[in-house]
Amino acid sequence: MRFGFAQPETEKEESSTLAPSTSKEEQLEWVPLQKHPVFSAPGSGSGILPSASSVLSNLIAWDGASRLYLWDSNKCCLFRLSIRLGDPEPTSIVAASSSKVLQPDIQVQFVVNNISINKNGTAMLLEGSDGICIMYLYGRTSTKDNTIICRTVKLGSGMYFDSNNSVRTLQVLWHPYSDTHLGIISSDSVFRLFDLSSSLEQPEQEYYLQPVESGRCYNAASICPVGFSFGGEHLWDRFSVFVLFTDGSVYILCPVVPFGSVYIWESIAEIYNDAQTFGLKSSNSRAVCNSSIAIAWLEATFPELAQQDMEGGKILALKAHPYAQFDASLSLQGPLRKLCHGGEQDDSEDQGAKCEGRAVGFLYNSVSKDSILVTAWSSGQLQVDALADEIQPAWNVGSRPRFCVDSHDHICGLAMICDSNPDEPSVVKLDQPHDDTLWLGHPPPLLRLAVVDLALPKIADNGSLLKIFVDSLIPERIYCLHGGGVDSIVLNFLPFTSQASGKDEIVRAPSVHPVLSTCRGESCSPPLCGLLALADSFGYSWILGVTYSQECILVEMKSWDVLLPLPIDIDPKPGSSEELPEIDIPDIISKELLSGPKVDIIPQVSPNLRSMAADSIEGRSTLNQYFKLFNENYVEYAHKVFFELKHHAAHLKKIIDDQHARSTEAKQKLLKVEEKQPSLEARINYAVQVHEHLEERLQGLKDLPGVRKKPLSRAERQFKSELDRFTGQELDALRSSIEALNARLRRHSLSPQGNASKSARRQLAIRRKPHLPDAQIAHLRSSIAKLSLINDENSKKVKLVESALRSQETTNG
Repeated sequence: MRFGFAQPETEKEESSTLAPSTSKEEQLEWVPLQKHPVFSAPGSGSGILPSASSVLSNLIAWDGASRLYLWDSNKCCLFRLSIRLGDPEPTSIVAASSSKVLQPDIQVQFVVNNISINKNGTAMLLEGSDGICIMYLYGRTSTKDNTIICRTVKLGSGMYFDSNNSVRTLQVLWHPYSDTHLGIISSDSVFRLFDLSSSLEQPEQEYYLQPVESGRCYNAASICPVGFSFGGEHLWDRFSVFVLFTDGSVYILCPVVPFGSVYIWESIAEIYNDAQTFGLKSSNSRAVCNSSIAIAWLEATFPELAQQDMEGGKILALKAHPYAQFDASLSLQGPLRKLCHGGEQDDSEDQGAKCEGRAVGFLYNSVSKDSILVTAWSSGQLQVDALADEIQPAWNVGSRPRFCVDSHDHICGLAMICDSNPDEPSVVKLDQPHDDTLWLGHPPPLLRLAVVDLALPKIADNGSLLKIFVDSLIPERIYCLHGGGVDSIVLNFLPFTSQASGKDEIVRAPSVHPVLSTCRGESCSPPLCGLLALADSFGYSWILGVTYSQECILVEMKSWDVLLPLPIDIDPKPGSSEELPEIDIPDIISKELLSGPKVDIIPQVSPNLRSMAADSIEGRSTLNQYFKLFNENYVEYAHKVFFELKHHAAHLKKIIDDQHARSTEAKQKLLKVEEKQPSLEARINYAVQVHEHLEERLQGLKDLPGVRKKPLSRAERQFKSELDRFTGQELDALRSSIEALNARLRRHSLSPQGNASKSARRQLAIRRKPHLPDAQIAHLRSSIAKLSLINDENSKKVKLVESALRSQETTNG
């Protein structure tokens, strides 16, 4: 059964019922978004049910144009609102008073934690901890009580949400280059790509992630994924999938292309020519081999590339054909290493050493030519890294993938095991020539840009929950939703490629601005259940939030120039020590108009011009020429000045009103400061007295016997940190692995093969001939022996942790 995304006549019918004539359109009432009837008043008791405390919900979505969607968990329905950005005022948002109610045609039997809409706005993803549904917004089946019944289907119910299977979905995202493809990463370390137009149960592509080399033992957090992100519109980034694991390590899968996805011709031709120019002409045989595989993959996935000389000017977009290498699987590139200058940094220092806790969120952001990776940690810290080099595809030759073909021998599905490359360098030197690392299969190194500490209150069980996303208007600004509200983080050093060229420029640290706060003192209300960044084409942006009591919060965000401080040169120039600092004032009127016309109509008076008669032919010709020059320069210049002054009148009025408002506010603040100055002096005196009293108490406490206890040594502190890390990361990973193994054992015992008698198994074993070679059997035995050793080591670690915890409890008791 195939599910298409073709829009039926629903949209036409709704448009005809809503606005059949201009008179009804004028009668349609538009109200401010905060006062819309969908958003109930505070304290009404109705609203959205809070979800699990371990998940930050997002129950609001925007199609990028004029429609806003809100999921109501009480009624299990979707509200659709028509909105206008910047109308009637540039800083306001209004919505139509009448909203549409979209109801699924099946019963949603799980709590929805997240909703998201695809690129063309035809399908809505309903995601929860116990199920995933796809709701087709324009595929209604009927209409009942002014409610549109929409066709809704379940996705992966037999794979993720089976009672005999404990595999959990960790993150679900729409693919940016397809309207029918969804990417899902689950707790079994498998990344799956589903095609909704082909199958809802069987994935189109499966990638089994193996970040640890077989036969080696690592901590459990290094094999448990957290989330993933698709790449942006930059070279091979558009074919990349970034995967984050619990210990903060990042891996790359490239290339991953949905079957039938569409890409721009220029972008594909750029990476195709790059592979031919720098790969095939390299002096390194490995680089030639890797670039040859990449070129073959591009020509098979996009057959039009072979005819680019003939049809390059006519083709605007390319459609990806199903293809994969028959003798090579994708390499799991990573973990991405750090970049150092020379050999100054310690090779043993890992990239997550400055951040505490475990990784809980991940975001890919593309700013100009910079690829930024933002990792959120449970300690309330954001780690900002940049890719210091370009991403290039990598395959493991000799590892064959599995294919699923139809009756016409066309590929309809594939699965492969993606191993990491153990030969990758742990630290990449900055002074290494760029040409020596092209097409060698090494993943791009990471350049640490900043670590932002939000100073959030820590939760004992799960730590701080964070969700990060990018501003739709300004890519240098990201928003972070947490239990205490919303913060805005501006990366002032981007684009980094332009600043890296200047030697004297100082890279400024990111600036953090609180946008919303849900805490009052020490008590914090539940976080927002939905958050969006809206923007229009005129440069205005807003933050839209929805609370659990179904209240709407709308905050206007300032533009880029207002958000950043004006650059002031405080260093005196040579020769002018008392010169005032220069302030770079933004231009309101163009410098071309301020400089005036550049043509001098009346040159220096020549003797021939004085002797020329005004009524002669030469005089009239000269006068006509001057009139023509005057009309071409001064008259047109006057028109330009009038048009620009008229165009900037509203803008100038807004700036002046803003300056007056800020001046009035500053005066009021100064008056308040003057009024509070006596009380501040009294509080300072009282604080000094309290400080003296505390010093006296401290001197008395020094004589107590507990003061003589020695502090923990460096080795003891290191052991304690390892115990905390083990309890926070590896125990959860071990528990999830044990649950998965128990589920597999339970499913195997319930299967008919598990209930067969021993005699039948013996007869079947006697009849069958051994088909495994001795080498493979020996390899299996060695693998089983290694697994038993790993199991013994894990059991010893668990006993050690339990004994340490018991000793710590007795000490605290």
